[in-house]
Amino acid sequence: MEHHHHEHHHHALDLKSTHRAFVIGIVLNVVFVVVEAIAGFVTDSLALLADAGHNLADVASLVIALLALKLSAAKSNERYTYGYKKSTVLAAFINAVILLVAVGGIVYEALERILTPVPVEGGVVVAVAGVGIAINAITALLFFRDKDKDLNIKGAYLHLAADAIVSVGVVIAGIVIAYTQWYWMDSAISLLVAVVIFVSTWALLKSTIRLSLDGVPHGINPIEVAAQIAAVEGVENVHHLHIWALSTTQNALTCHVVLCKQTSWDDVPRIKAEIRTRTQSLGVRHSTIEIENYSELCENNDE
Repeated sequence: MEHHHHEHHHHALDLKSTHRAFVIGIVLNVVFVVVEAIAGFVTDSLALLADAGHNLADVASLVIALLALKLSAAKSNERYTYGYKKSTVLAAFINAVILLVAVGGIVYEALERILTPVPVEGGVVVAVAGVGIAINAITALLFFRDKDKDLNIKGAYLHLAADAIVSVGVVIAGIVIAYTQWYWMDSAISLLVAVVIFVSTWALLKSTIRLSLDGVPHGINPIEVAAQIAAVEGVENVHHLHIWALSTTQNALTCHVVLCKQTSWDDVPRIKAEIRTRTQSLGVRHSTIEIENYSELCENNDE
């Protein structure tokens, strides 16, 4: 029982600090977008303007993620009996889509510039992108601690980490361009960065689609859950086991549990309590358990 208690708090989110991290991230990135856009217009650098647009998309995604976090904490009502918890899944999905669109934009722009190289102010690019590395790295670190607890936060973290990587690539390209005038380096680095972003985003997209379709959340093994329930003293077997995500941080299950012949109905409270303890230690926070007598014929047994 003590082990479960530790597990529960280990995976819990500190909503206050998470909310603060989002606000700080949004403010820092808005300031950087303005600075980068001004620098892009002054130096006539399409690379900086494109990166400013990319960062603006990230500001939008952070705002979406923050709204989803607030909605997930809202109370349930007669129309939304689970509340708005699953809005975090939707926000993580939107974030993944925005990132993939950004990757498409980077690839398109890079290929176009390979065909028609554009002169770039290497020194200014290095300076502005250097500021970008600092801002994105600092903001990403704000979400690092909670990134594996919530897909929504992981989406925000990946956005910011990807931006830091983009800025590193831009700095490298800027340094090379400043000394060699190899303008194609800008495109080459952009394509390499696009591949890095795509790989991490693809995994996030698959996870959010699975949760949207009420698939079993990552990290939970249904066979192990069934085995743990069946191992409870007095349980003959378990069927109709369904596990899904209420949000990016909370999982639920429903199941039918058949009692052994010799099990008394007086044992049911103990059995239910032990099942909940076991399933919670495996990452399932909410359990709905239907108890059946050994001789009882369960309907819809072909589910």
